[in-house]
Amino acid sequence: MRLHITLDDELVEELDRRAGTRQRSAYIEAAVRQTLDDERRWDDVESALGSLADSGHAWDDDPATWVRAQREADSRRTG
Repeated sequence: MRLHITLDDELVEELDRRAGTRQRSAYIEAAVRQTLDDERRWDDVESALGSLADSGHAWDDDPATWVRAQREADSRRTG
């Protein structure tokens, strides 16, 4: 599909330096795809906020003791 857009002259000059005059459309298409994908991911992140119950963690009362116990339980740890 063809689309007519207007861009600032300085923006077009930089686009040409980076993509070349014969690759403008491909460069713009890739940039729009990336931006839309990023925005979809942020929408997913924002919709998931608060969906997990805040039930606390095993380390909340005494983090140092919890870390020590994890290290002692690690069979790969030597020494």
